[in-house]
Amino acid sequence: MTGFALTERHGGWLSVDYDGVELCRYVYEPHNAQLESPHPYFHPMRTLDGTLVSLYRPHDHVWHKGLSLALPNVDDANFWGGPTFVRDKGYQQLPNNGTQQHREFGAMRCTADSVEFDESLVWITEQGEEWFDEQREITISLVEDGWRLTFGTALHNLRETTVRFGSPTTEGRPMAGYGGLFWRGPRSFNKGQILASGGQAGPELMGERAQWLAYVGKHDGVGGAATVVFVDNSSNPRYPTQWFVRDDPYACISPAPFFDEVLELPPGQALRLRYDVLIGSTAWDAEKIEKLK
Repeated sequence: MTGFALTERHGGWLSVDYDGVELCRYVYEPHNAQLESPHPYFHPMRTLDGTLVSLYRPHDHVWHKGLSLALPNVDDANFWGGPTFVRDKGYQQLPNNGTQQHREFGAMRCTADSVEFDESLVWITEQGEEWFDEQREITISLVEDGWRLTFGTALHNLRETTVRFGSPTTEGRPMAGYGGLFWRGPRSFNKGQILASGGQAGPELMGERAQWLAYVGKHDGVGGAATVVFVDNSSNPRYPTQWFVRDDPYACISPAPFFDEVLELPPGQALRLRYDVLIGSTAWDAEKIEKLK
């Protein structure tokens, strides 16, 4: 069989293959400790030729899981995992690690050219309170020398009060504005190349704004390189977004709309986010990224 294949596997995950290569798994029912704020994730993620471009549960941050949506500072709840940064106190391990719980899949479509699925989730605090109803839409398709994952979400506030989305930086830790769609790269990607729209480049992009941001990393064992690109959508709040990005001590990317400014979501309203993530099988330059994004 040629083209895409979508298979639901026993154990709570979907497998997306293209021409016999598993491009990614979407684990929608993780079996992680509460400390890790259990939430769905994509891992492994691979290039078209099968080379790994994601990292799962690294020993330094066991709550990092491939590519996932995770939020560290949501009022007094933590939907990221691990300790919470508290103003004037630093990181504290609190009883506040929430869960993103899968409810059901809606439409699921697979053709030779693409895979699409819709998912309903509920976000539950460690104390068992339902804070958000989420509707998630995923599309996977091909691009030249790679593939594209389109991630769309709508988080509906179920509470009777306004919810504040922030980050460790909004709580007082400089340059730690992570929170949102987050990718952790393989160890071999450390000290890779960071590119962004407008001719920007380098780790100095931490906290800066750009329409897209890319990371070029090298593979151990097989040699060669791959490129991971995040593209912000003009409909997202605070477009173009600020970025949380590192090339040392590990490779990561996160568009960070709450980097240094809290966003408030009134009762009954929805926070809507949409991103394209491109996985390139080689080292892409800015000119190629501009063409494909």
